Amino acid sequence: MSTIPENYLPRTDAWPHYLTPEEFAETPEKLNIADFLLDRHVREGRGGNVAIRFMDKEITYAQLQKLVNQFGNSLKEAGVQPQDRVGIRLVNAPASVVTIFAIEKIGAVPVPTSPLWSREEIAFVVNNAEMKYFVVNAPLMEPVQAAKPNFCFDTKVVVIGGDPGEVKAAGNMAYEEMIAKGSADLEATLLNSFDIGVILYTSGTTGMPKGCVHFVRPTIIETRIVNKYVYQLKPGDILGGSAPVSFAAGFGTFALIPFEGGAGISLIPKFSPADMMELVAKHKITVMTGLPTAYRALMKFPDFNKYDLSSVRLFTSGGDALGSETLRGWLERTGKPIWEGLGGTEMLHLVTSNTLNHAPVPDSIGRPLPGMSVKVVDASGKDCKCGDVGSMIVKGPSGTLYWKPYENDEKLLKSQKSGVVDGWNKMGDAVFMNEDGNIFFVAREDDMIKSSGYRIAPSEIEEALLGNPSVADAAIVGVPDPEKGQLVKAVIELKPGLTGSEQMSEAILASLRDQIAVYKLPRIIQYMDKLPRTPTGKLLRRLLR
Repeated sequence: MSTIPENYLPRTDAWPHYLTPEEFAETPEKLNIADFLLDRHVREGRGGNVAIRFMDKEITYAQLQKLVNQFGNSLKEAGVQPQDRVGIRLVNAPASVVTIFAIEKIGAVPVPTSPLWSREEIAFVVNNAEMKYFVVNAPLMEPVQAAKPNFCFDTKVVVIGGDPGEVKAAGNMAYEEMIAKGSADLEATLLNSFDIGVILYTSGTTGMPKGCVHFVRPTIIETRIVNKYVYQLKPGDILGGSAPVSFAAGFGTFALIPFEGGAGISLIPKFSPADMMELVAKHKITVMTGLPTAYRALMKFPDFNKYDLSSVRLFTSGGDALGSETLRGWLERTGKPIWEGLGGTEMLHLVTSNTLNHAPVPDSIGRPLPGMSVKVVDASGKDCKCGDVGSMIVKGPSGTLYWKPYENDEKLLKSQKSGVVDGWNKMGDAVFMNEDGNIFFVAREDDMIKSSGYRIAPSEIEEALLGNPSVADAAIVGVPDPEKGQLVKAVIELKPGLTGSEQMSEAILASLRDQIAVYKLPRIIQYMDKLPRTPTGKLLRRLLR
């Protein structure tokens, strides 16, 4: 069992059932994540292979290992012990990968934090995780510095970039100096299966962020499953995309899965269509991943056809509903489909993927990955019939396990007991399954709109709105109504040069009547200059509500 004190985790009878697929049963019981993902490749003669491409730089596995050892030794000398928590607030750059592997190699626990969090949320997570150190990029320091007076523990802050003199004058430590003084020789600290590998915090859509614990061996097994059946990355492959490593999805995408296969990654600090397209050719990206909004932004890019995307053998997506329109448009533009899947912070990474099919099934999030057991159940917990919408529940190598559930009047203990039932993880997604075993995402259960007895999924209305030539972006949310329960509200970003008006709303509604049922039509239309989205493009519905 984990060496973390009992009151930091729920009692084991509230844990999910962890499944170990037979094909990965040989995964060692004692291991180190950085050793498995990085050092193993150097030992086996792949030290000269590309690990990271960043702008004009190229870092091999051997070079990355040296940097990891130097920073890992400096952290050890600074007092970081196995299972101590070390926070990260980082942009996508080589130092971010170095930091994550260095934390893992000395047996400590990386804790990614969102660059979007306020100083109150930063202070909460620093204190909740009891971080010993917090590694932050200089441009992301302002709210961290403001939050420091509210740190309850002696959390040291390490700053990447910036002037070392100014960094130290502010009471912080300089990453570059720590790297320079660290020894290049470091032996990995082996951990037990149920020592903690990473704590991923949710985005805090219903209050302060929640820490989701993922153990060492389950993290490796989930990583092996996703790489084998989705990305299929191997030496010579380069994975590209824009998900930040400080987000759960980006952590798995850029700090776990590619390195399992000995592949390389292409890092982009901030997504823009022009930069992303340029990097495909410059870094010879072979696998590209992104949210549907990223693909839609790329298709709208005026110079799209000037770039050669032929190096990419696989395009993948998740996080939001892709929609058949986006799938069809991308296929027409590139001759290659986008393979959609679904995962979650509580499950570490992907649970389903269309890569299990011979061709993508439109509007489907695919089939359960091998090693995942998935059911669709109704409100009473009974299996739904094919085609009936229900709640998606999952068993797999990882699962929902909340950190410090006994604090704040045992609020997270209640979430643990409601989120894990008889060992099954409740994903919080409304879905249905067809006779072929393909799963179709309807909506997040919290996002489903209940109006006059109807259950309405936002994605269908949003896709219809995005097909309107006047609409640049759109979101659908439910707002309270004393008679109907909820009303359908559309929040619309118009294309440049257009202005929201009563006449515009009437024209938009007229176009919708040909595509969706009358009861799904928006009763309220609001216009915004820009819809709120995360850096990866995920819609922040809580702000719209």
